[in-house]
Amino acid sequence: METMWWLRQTRSLLIVPVFKCLVAICLVISLLVFVESVYMNIVVLYVKLLKRKPEKTYKWEAMQEDIEQGGQNFPMVLVQIPMYNEREVFQLSIGAACRLIWPLDRLIVQVLDDSTDPTIMEMVSMECAQWASKGINIKCERRDNRNGYKAGALKQGMRHSYVKQCNYIAIFDADFQPEPDYLQRTVPFLIHNSELALVQARWKFVNASKCLMTRMQEMSLNYHFMAEQESGSTRHAFFGFNGTAGVWRLAAMEEAGGWKDRTTVEDMDLAVRVGLHGWKFVFVNDITVKSELPSQFKAFRFQQHRWSCGPANLFRKMTMEIIHNKRVMIWKKLYVIYSFFFVRKIIVHFFTFFFYCVILPTSVFFSEVKIPTWSTIYLPFMITLFNAIATPRSFYLVVFWVLFENVMAMHRTKGTFIGLLEGGRVNEWVVTEKLGDALETKLLPQVKKPRNGILERVNTKEMMVGIYILSCACYDFAYGNTLLYIYLSMQALAFIICGFGFVGT
Repeated sequence: METMWWLRQTRSLLIVPVFKCLVAICLVISLLVFVESVYMNIVVLYVKLLKRKPEKTYKWEAMQEDIEQGGQNFPMVLVQIPMYNEREVFQLSIGAACRLIWPLDRLIVQVLDDSTDPTIMEMVSMECAQWASKGINIKCERRDNRNGYKAGALKQGMRHSYVKQCNYIAIFDADFQPEPDYLQRTVPFLIHNSELALVQARWKFVNASKCLMTRMQEMSLNYHFMAEQESGSTRHAFFGFNGTAGVWRLAAMEEAGGWKDRTTVEDMDLAVRVGLHGWKFVFVNDITVKSELPSQFKAFRFQQHRWSCGPANLFRKMTMEIIHNKRVMIWKKLYVIYSFFFVRKIIVHFFTFFFYCVILPTSVFFSEVKIPTWSTIYLPFMITLFNAIATPRSFYLVVFWVLFENVMAMHRTKGTFIGLLEGGRVNEWVVTEKLGDALETKLLPQVKKPRNGILERVNTKEMMVGIYILSCACYDFAYGNTLLYIYLSMQALAFIICGFGFVGT
């Protein structure tokens, strides 16, 4: 009896107050996330209603060849394609870059090949030689190490003497295929607006319909471009460079110190430093570049780790630098620290996982703690609706998207913790595997890999969280007086399915 009395006292005097405090913190964060989402969507609505396209905000005139000078009035453009053992897609990216419409004597294509597979290295060299024979000024550059990964390759590529001839640099990852008129549509922004440093295009996904997981990714990334990039470009002329499908002004890059490999998000690092020098960025939603989404769950997990760990680590390293910056207004510094980093890159991951996958399930054991309906239904519904608008064709998948995003929030939260604390995997870089599985024509024979057994595919973390949430659902069904067990059952099922690896291809 005395033991039971102590347990009741501990519960009422310690555990319940602590849990109430955690709930209160989550409620405050939910409001911050909601306000940020509403703000971004109001800006997007303003852009759509007033039709404020970049061509109207900034000067834009099509480039015309001078009859006497030919293409000499065109600026020199360098196209960089960093790659690493990209057997399935290297021909696509190199071919697309070489087909860009631009005077041949004003264009240099630079293939930065960090491949370690001799067969792939030979094939890349042959592909470059083939385009060189057609009159394309193409360079295949290699180095004897992979220091700094992508950032290291880009940094090394900038050291070649011919780069100094160039005014602008377009960057495409190995699975990206720009349309032939890409430079004709983007470079004029930089030519006619001396304050612009970056023109970013939108990604278009060629394999979005490959499986349910790629559909979920398409929804998330479409919202990223529609809301985050569009609102940042419109209100602050600043957003994070996506690492590909963008054109930089070389002078702006050099002024900010060029590429740095201190984090795994060298693209965001460069963008923040250039932005702090007072340069402006523009996002052009109407210009799209085809790319490939990871269709394997393991590859997607590695990608999400890098995309969450890198920004958190960069936030840790640059916060004081941003605060002490004297070149930009205080409002822009506040936007970068609070909106760009703190809300969108840090607390949103913590909140999504801890509130919907830990606090909410655990609340079934604390009947004395009431979580308001607005935080569990109304605000999530509005945020989900905002996201679904970005991909109308997938509106009917919105429930699956919510459940899947909550699962991935666990990995993003872990990555964010590692980035903030500079843990052991902080600089881990696993190249996202491209399968070329959306191609209508297979350019090269694919290497078939042996299928893993079920036990090898099991993801322990997902299974543990799924079993815990399922236990909470069963308890709520047996002893609760709400319908929370319905959501908990679906969320538990999502974790367990991912735990068994039954997602993706």
